[in-house]
Amino acid sequence: MDIFLIVLGIILLIAGLIGCFLPILPGPPLAYLALVALDFTDKVYFTWGQLIFWLVLVIIVQVADYFVPTLGVKKFGGSRYGSWGCLIGTLIGVFMFPPWGIIVGPFAGAFAGEMLSGKQALHALKAGFGAFIGFLFGTIFKLMLWGWFVFCFIQALVA
Repeated sequence: MDIFLIVLGIILLIAGLIGCFLPILPGPPLAYLALVALDFTDKVYFTWGQLIFWLVLVIIVQVADYFVPTLGVKKFGGSRYGSWGCLIGTLIGVFMFPPWGIIVGPFAGAFAGEMLSGKQALHALKAGFGAFIGFLFGTIFKLMLWGWFVFCFIQALVA
């Protein structure tokens, strides 16, 4: 049974890596499940504190992943309209146009929001670019957490 759970954990880690880039898969939650699977083996024991702390990190990164593009819009000079457009575009993109909607949605939403507020197209493009940069930062956060989970997984197996 331990071998099955370790192999399952490895598969979940690989799926988690793919999920960091493809929005249709939840990358950090899958990597977290790899650690939970490993915890069910006789070889490895994680404390409840570790598992809860990691779960909180997963929740924070998953929630932040939806709001970081909005912060990118503000950082690149976007208005409240661009921020709301980014958020709405993200939600529409995620649910209506997966998997590419998570990339295009925030950009298009921020652009549309700025255009609706009467801004010039160049300003709206800049806000849209901010949304894209925010998406990249969200991906980096997911990859960092995934990398930490891989480290914990390997360290627990080797120890």
